[in-house]
Amino acid sequence: MHATSPIRTTCPYCGVGCGVLATPTGPESALIQGDPEHPANYGRLCSKGSALGETLSLQTRLLYPQIGPRRVGWDEALDKVAGEFRRVIDTHGPEAVAFYVSGQLLTEDYYLANKLMKGYIGSANIDTNSRLCMSSTVAGQKRAFGEDVVPGCYEDLEQADLIVLVGSNAAWCHPVLFQRIVKAKQDRPGLKLVTIDPRRTATSESADLHLAIRPGSDVMLFNGLLNYLRQHDRLDFGFMEHLVGLSQALEAARDSAPSVPAVALACGVPETDLVRFYQEFARTEKTVTAWSQGVNQSSSGTDKVNAILNVHLATGRIGKPGMGPLSLTGQPNAMGGREVGGLANQLAAHLEIENPRHRAWVREFWNAPRMAEQPGLKAVELFQAIEQGRVKAVWIMATNPVVSLPDAAAVRRALAACEFVAVSDCEAETDLAAYAHVSLPAAAWGEKDGTVTNSERRISRQRAFLPLPGEAKPDGWIIAEVARRMGYAEGFDYAAPRDIFVEHARLSGLHNEGRRLFDIAGLAELDAAAYDVLPPIQWPVNAEHPAGTARLFAAGGFPGPEGKARLLPLPPQPPFNPPDLDYPLVLNTGRIRDQWHTMTRTGKAARLGHHLPEPYAELHPDDAARWEVADGALVRLESRHGSALARARITPDQQAGSVFMPMHWSDVQARRGLVNALVNPVVDPVSGEPESKHTPVRVGAYRPVWQGFLLSREALAIPGPEYRVAVRGADYWRYELAGETAPDDWRSWAESILAQEGAADWLEFADAHAGRYRCAVLRGGRLRACLFVGVGPALPSRDWLAGLFAQEDLPEMDRAALLAGRPAVAGSDPGRTVCACFGVGMNVLRSAIQSQGFTTVEQIGAALKAGTGCGSCLPELNSLLRGARS
Repeated sequence: MHATSPIRTTCPYCGVGCGVLATPTGPESALIQGDPEHPANYGRLCSKGSALGETLSLQTRLLYPQIGPRRVGWDEALDKVAGEFRRVIDTHGPEAVAFYVSGQLLTEDYYLANKLMKGYIGSANIDTNSRLCMSSTVAGQKRAFGEDVVPGCYEDLEQADLIVLVGSNAAWCHPVLFQRIVKAKQDRPGLKLVTIDPRRTATSESADLHLAIRPGSDVMLFNGLLNYLRQHDRLDFGFMEHLVGLSQALEAARDSAPSVPAVALACGVPETDLVRFYQEFARTEKTVTAWSQGVNQSSSGTDKVNAILNVHLATGRIGKPGMGPLSLTGQPNAMGGREVGGLANQLAAHLEIENPRHRAWVREFWNAPRMAEQPGLKAVELFQAIEQGRVKAVWIMATNPVVSLPDAAAVRRALAACEFVAVSDCEAETDLAAYAHVSLPAAAWGEKDGTVTNSERRISRQRAFLPLPGEAKPDGWIIAEVARRMGYAEGFDYAAPRDIFVEHARLSGLHNEGRRLFDIAGLAELDAAAYDVLPPIQWPVNAEHPAGTARLFAAGGFPGPEGKARLLPLPPQPPFNPPDLDYPLVLNTGRIRDQWHTMTRTGKAARLGHHLPEPYAELHPDDAARWEVADGALVRLESRHGSALARARITPDQQAGSVFMPMHWSDVQARRGLVNALVNPVVDPVSGEPESKHTPVRVGAYRPVWQGFLLSREALAIPGPEYRVAVRGADYWRYELAGETAPDDWRSWAESILAQEGAADWLEFADAHAGRYRCAVLRGGRLRACLFVGVGPALPSRDWLAGLFAQEDLPEMDRAALLAGRPAVAGSDPGRTVCACFGVGMNVLRSAIQSQGFTTVEQIGAALKAGTGCGSCLPELNSLLRGARS
């Protein structure tokens, strides 16, 4: 594949679903630009999306099938998978096997996996990592609307007069959408933004009002709002003909949240701020409430979703320009997976697995030999069933559950004891790979064709622009080949992804007649050429809406009983697992700006690793003082399930009594940095979504014997230190290290790690009494490696030293300064990266702001380019400007 013009495709990261123009520049590289014609992003890309061209390296890819560590051909590997699944089914029945899939799969691949498990194997034991992020919204929308439907679109964010972001750090997690909000605020200063989050995040920097509610108090907050709207006669009585359950919901809201003072006390927010929010919501018809994982990932996540939906339904603010509830999806195809029944409690095409008529329709359509008749095991209970021996064979596709699931140690025990584990993946060296009996090399982004659906119901094409490397194959091909070998060839005879898509589209229109809003029957007759050029389009797409549909429910027409939506009475529920004397803090997990999931993709892009290079634990100053934790020092976190090590960040933006830790680091990048080793496996009783925002933990200073860092031109294996974090740089690798025992001879230890060959210049400094050691290795005038060790975290900046690796011949002045760890000329250290797009560091920014008197981000951008790329760093630039002014 040697395209000379850009290929239109879709970003593989978050649920915004940005359009991308990809121009191959080699077998492992491409020029990446935002697609100015795609309606999700109009040319914008975030830091992760703009760096996609730097993630295409094949160096760590899984490129051929393996049985254990042995390389085999495809026939042997596929026969092994099919044979093991057939053996277990014949011996123990279909409920003894399972698939665990992913929002990284394309819709066509997802469809085949669901069809094989539910229609041919005859079990519903297929669940997805979307269970971990979006299933509470699925359950909430089904309870309210009768179907899993997002009513609005992204344009509503630009047309609203009030935007409420709940449990969403959109500035970091959905940055392109957030930049659309920021631009709308600039164009229309009357647009107000309210953020609701226990933490003050980068998103809150742009807010007119931030409510730092007590963790888990969302239902109380929105019950209070519903009651306030009732008290102030702000309900839409004309819309009530489309609703059921309103009186019960109002009664529950009145009983649980009788007054503003009671709600303010329960939510832990100032009464004046709460009144301001309630008043703003009450008087602003054009209101959008958007939410993400802070709402979903909860033991009461479904109730939180319905509490939000209640206020929009009761006020008729739904499906009209500039108003409505909007779920911000986590993964690029979480919604596409929901469309094809990727969750264990669904059938394809939004049909119900517990409905006998629906099962009969799908069975007949698929000509399926046996149809699953009951919901399967949801993600957490699925892996519990594996550990208990009830599920004996599992096929894991495009996800890394030993890192992403709660109680990670239990997941690892389960897979270690499982009779048979098949893994389809792009990467060879993941934490999951060690548990695979068979490893199947899957095509990655840029190598496969199909569709994805974003958060606004918009179907977009992902198109291949690179050749398949090695022996890698698309997921759909792999699934179909296993199905054939299991004896189901007649049901999996597809020549191309288009054949799967049109079957999926036909199924969506089966016995529909407007009963289900998910309907893409208007695309069921696409030929290969039309599928190839399919533009982004929002469902439903049918005879009534041939060009797609932006908004739903403005005039009612809900798919629930009698065409009405349901409001639910929602008594607030306390957390399933509250803090106690032994574990007094609440752990909240989440994402950071420049990384994605378990970093198998973003970890390859050097510029994405230096904004926040280490696992960190964010603590309020009062908590840090209580447990004697210093800013920048290492801290140990412990729960009843495990422990982790992280770098402490002390900030008043964190709420007292809580600690935040990101979820991206696995054993591959960080020894002891796995946050899900801590997280309790409590789930929402309706959705089955894990409680990732509320685990009781304790913290304490971690005081190793030594701490240090090592910079090396080559990647290194470093056994021994209890704490090790690996960060890829442009010309080097950075390793943050700490150990509980020190080597007897640091020079010998360094030589064993660096394994230098040939003559080299070795510079070193040692002060055994002070516990300090420093060395640098040069060869041919180039810096090969440097090691700095001390007894605590007070070590030189890594940034200036890292810049020396780009030099072909180290000047004498820099060589002399090496062991000091700082430049001989002041101002040469750029500092920690703030702008990932242009590599602008903190020290450069502070110096420019001070010396040139900058007061706006536009001035910074004109001088340094920072903030002029994806815009993700703008909140931090504004924070620096405010700091300079004060």
